[in-house]
Amino acid sequence: MGYNVAIDGPAGAGKSTIAKLVAKKKGYIYVDTGAMYRGLAIHFLDQGIHAQETDKVIKACQNAQVTIRYEEGVQQVYLNGKNITSRLREEEVGNMASVTSAIPEVRAKLLELQQNLAHTQDVIMDGRDIGTCVLPNADVKVFLTASVETRAKRRYQELQEKGIACDLEEIKSDIQERDHRDMTREIAPLKQAEDAYLVDSSDMTIDEVVDAIVELCK
Repeated sequence: MGYNVAIDGPAGAGKSTIAKLVAKKKGYIYVDTGAMYRGLAIHFLDQGIHAQETDKVIKACQNAQVTIRYEEGVQQVYLNGKNITSRLREEEVGNMASVTSAIPEVRAKLLELQQNLAHTQDVIMDGRDIGTCVLPNADVKVFLTASVETRAKRRYQELQEKGIACDLEEIKSDIQERDHRDMTREIAPLKQAEDAYLVDSSDMTIDEVVDAIVELCK
């Protein structure tokens, strides 16, 4: 049985950044759900299936196994035992993943793959419903949040550094809307698991957040 860490929280809380750093420190596998969706997309493409052929996509899920490994510290994604990492960023793969990820049966397949991985490996996952739905029995659950103002400022700085014109108030409004949408959606809404530790990173550095979560792990 693997050791499992679940990090949930709203958009812009820095979940992925923190999860990857904790994984590196602890030697866990960071479960990149986006990469797993793309792995399934490659499977559909290799079967000659078009994104709109929902019935064929659902059927193809039955014989797809997507796993993540780390080799020499680098994430590698395998589809039915074959390394497909070099294909993950292809445009047609991204387009296929974008369409098929909305199919409930594809999401159910990904859930099964994630739980299988967590059963056999030490993993850390981040998202909106990891501690409540994906890994309800995780050894450590963290609800990572920050104030809307803090998250908006982080996003604003990030976009400015990339040379992208943006408006702080508009970003703030977008974050508030997304929070509301995530918390009120019908399937797997964003909420803090009853047994999750609350970590508010508003006044913390990245290193302080990482150290706080590492401290919670065995």
